[in-house]
Amino acid sequence: MTQALASPEARFAIDAVREAALLVRRVQQEMVGSGLTKDDKSPVTVADFAAQALVAKRLADRFPDAALMGEETAVALRTESGRETLEQITHFVRMAVPDATPEAICDWIDRGVGERRANTWTLDPVDGTKGFLRREQYAVALALINDGVVNVGVLGCPDLVDAALPSPGGRGSLIAAVRGEGTWLQPLEDVSGDWVRLRVSDVSDAKHARLLRSVEKAHTDVGGIDSLVATLNVEAKPVLMDSQAKYVVLAAGGGDVLLRLISPKRPEYKEMVWDQAAGSLVIQEAGGRITDLDGKPLDFRQGRTLAANRGILATNGLLHEAALAGLRAIKA
Repeated sequence: MTQALASPEARFAIDAVREAALLVRRVQQEMVGSGLTKDDKSPVTVADFAAQALVAKRLADRFPDAALMGEETAVALRTESGRETLEQITHFVRMAVPDATPEAICDWIDRGVGERRANTWTLDPVDGTKGFLRREQYAVALALINDGVVNVGVLGCPDLVDAALPSPGGRGSLIAAVRGEGTWLQPLEDVSGDWVRLRVSDVSDAKHARLLRSVEKAHTDVGGIDSLVATLNVEAKPVLMDSQAKYVVLAAGGGDVLLRLISPKRPEYKEMVWDQAAGSLVIQEAGGRITDLDGKPLDFRQGRTLAANRGILATNGLLHEAALAGLRAIKA
């Protein structure tokens, strides 16, 4: 392992994300689909719960006093209607923790419902659940936030090769970033593989900017993005992809601009910390820049959401001011 990733926290995050991402892939291969439904109607899969339980268990073993904020809660799994889903989750978690019980699994999952402390881990067990169900891009995202500063961010992308190329069933990508130490790539399936440092692109003309756009459109202002494309005279073909896999592609130079414009249907929407923490550091340590839509730094001191921010703008750095000017011009 490169010295940049040698701290106990970085080593833990790398090991935990690799194990969780490979477990999630196993769930997908066995065709486990949606098990329950969240209040917002997005599917919650067995993979989400299994991955959160596994990471929480490993965190408790390695750093027993550590705080965790995760996306999922086991409330529904503890009910009669959730019993079948919990049985499926238990089956998969036992592949990694043979003596796991349903009760322990629920307790591990619920470790993630706490509020932020000075030092907190954030986890999105399957970022891009709908991409996962479509057998497209998704990511396991884990980050360590110390006093509002993201210092470690790790993303596991099972269906992304070399941090840039979609490849379902391929060797996958594990991306790790440590503040001040860069962003690094290793094949997900090769624990002994070389670590390669990632750098953003050098594209400086907005006309040639490759926008990383979501396939899933529910939380995005598609018309606003189209207006920005027209304002900036962008000619390059966009890169369509869900989840924080887009952040990885930007960090690797496979795209240049990434936007999260707020949907007009949800004007009060705020980003969740686990949707941005790991990816934001991956981009910054690769030489890029990430802010909200007003150019403000992302504020991770607000609890479970980025309550002080509005949307997301990430770029290779060279295109950031042009993108902000374009956003002001369309008043996004």
